[in-house]
Amino acid sequence: MTKHIRFTLDLEAPPTIADGSGKVIYGTLEGDVINSATGQHKLANVRLLPPCSPTKIVCVGRNYADHAKEMGNAIPTEPLIFMKPPSSLNAHGGEIIYPSLTTSISYEGELGVIIGKRAWQVPKEDWEQYVLGYTLVNDVTARDLQKKDGQWTRGKGFDTFCPTGPWMVKKEEVDLPSLRVMSFVDGEKRQDAPVTDMIFDLPTVIHYITQFMTLEPGDLIATGTPPGVGIVEPGTLLRVEIPGIGSLENRLIKK
Repeated sequence: MTKHIRFTLDLEAPPTIADGSGKVIYGTLEGDVINSATGQHKLANVRLLPPCSPTKIVCVGRNYADHAKEMGNAIPTEPLIFMKPPSSLNAHGGEIIYPSLTTSISYEGELGVIIGKRAWQVPKEDWEQYVLGYTLVNDVTARDLQKKDGQWTRGKGFDTFCPTGPWMVKKEEVDLPSLRVMSFVDGEKRQDAPVTDMIFDLPTVIHYITQFMTLEPGDLIATGTPPGVGIVEPGTLLRVEIPGIGSLENRLIKK
């Protein structure tokens, strides 16, 4: 499995280089050594960035039946689409900031799909031609604001609310039907379900989204979360794990 990463040598740079500081470098990770056009680097001496730089983050809500049920919602009859802004991106190891506007933060572990080429009105049978690879996503949510607002932009869109990474694995190296999405809260497993439990599979999701929106190279799709979500407090270490891809860790802090 080849781990494709984006990183910077500026250890003080923000986790997305959103303000333009630092230089983004692409490489592959083997053990604790990164190979890149700038040479070899030790993993400990770099700052990982999200493995893609999307123009948009498109998310699928309630895409696992048991998650819809645990939230007291009806099972969707077609994909339920919402978006997180690119400013919500966070990297592996980055801190998730607990905003003062909320009192109810939840985690949502998900499989992330990174788009490889411009996609518009993609037939279901051609979906895989448009996928570059897969990663991990934590769709952090201010649950009280999500319910209060009646739409999800604010509750899902805070800065740092979309940890993604730590790397991408290209589609050719992933056995998609075998993947399981798991989440851990301070080491305790809370979520564990196969991606085959999705109500709407990836051919359906990509076809559906591209009927009304053009996806660009580097765009990110978060494919929905399995049951087991819950409220967490500042100080909690959150880990999303998908065997065959990797493990994404972030700590929730209050500033």
